Amino acid sequence: MPASSVSGDKPYLTPTEAARLLMVAPVTLRAWATKGLLTAHTTAGGHRRFLRQDLAQFAAKRGMHLLEPAPEPGPTPVGAPGLRVLVVDDDHRFAAFLRELLDLNGVSAALAFDGFAAGRMVESFKPDTVLLDLRMPGLDGFAVCRQLKTSPATAHIRVIAMTGYAPLESRAAIVEAGAEVCLAKPFTNDQLLGLLGLVPGAPPAQA
Repeated sequence: MPASSVSGDKPYLTPTEAARLLMVAPVTLRAWATKGLLTAHTTAGGHRRFLRQDLAQFAAKRGMHLLEPAPEPGPTPVGAPGLRVLVVDDDHRFAAFLRELLDLNGVSAALAFDGFAAGRMVESFKPDTVLLDLRMPGLDGFAVCRQLKTSPATAHIRVIAMTGYAPLESRAAIVEAGAEVCLAKPFTNDQLLGLLGLVPGAPPAQA
């Protein structure tokens, strides 16, 4: 599918911005566009740009959801004060989004971008909950979860796993390793906040 030209009256997204909304790598997004699976538009300089409505249609056809924008700041939810969450994900943009979402909901959040950094942050930050990506270079989420759950000093920490790639067998394996649940990316803000007790009545996430 050839890309159409960009007009100046529409809010176009760069490949990086569009990839963030779909929770995929920019290279994956470009591959979809090259194959004609995702509508792309070109600037006068030959750069690809994307419309949010095209991304929404693409996601709907494949049972995906666009990453929701972080909510506007509001009153701190009941029970949020004192909650400490460590986000462990090698996707820096996604991890930063989660920290912003948590901050806006009154949660103290910290980031680690690999399993080794996660171990150091657990010692210094002392989180109540760890949001843990499964696939990371070096020490992966499975190893991090096992270390947390086999140590008496950290076994009490809740582990909520996250993945956009692992098959059902791997998602079941991380739960067996001690994770409370494994969220399939993309998940909604309310799914995550509900698990943290910040959205009363939110539907439970599926393992």
